[in-house]
Amino acid sequence: MTDQFEPNEEDFSIINSIAESDMDRPVLMLNLNRYFESVSFPDGKLYKSYMDVLSKLLESLGGKILWQMPSYGQPLGGEKLHEIIAIWYPSHEAFLSLRKMPLSEENFKLRAMCVEHAVLHRCPGDLFLD
Repeated sequence: MTDQFEPNEEDFSIINSIAESDMDRPVLMLNLNRYFESVSFPDGKLYKSYMDVLSKLLESLGGKILWQMPSYGQPLGGEKLHEIIAIWYPSHEAFLSLRKMPLSEENFKLRAMCVEHAVLHRCPGDLFLD
């Protein structure tokens, strides 16, 4: 079993290649999250702290949460989720910078305290232009 917070090397290799090229472009990351029960999603203090720090971190990268919503169940499949969050980044490079910003350490600490299970999907981000 792999650690859910450890990067998938094959996918990150692709992301790195795009970020280092002249073809870098916006990217949308679809976050599928299940939180620890102790987090008291969506009204718990810890969850709200995590979302506050994440929003500030994204703003510093030029990214933003396009939308987020609770998940009320899964009619097909078997993965219990609490929330789905669509996060837009202006580039793959900005997404990779997520780990290097001043608020990164606090963000990842809160994420580890809140998120029991996460799946992240990389999607086209240039379809969501203002």
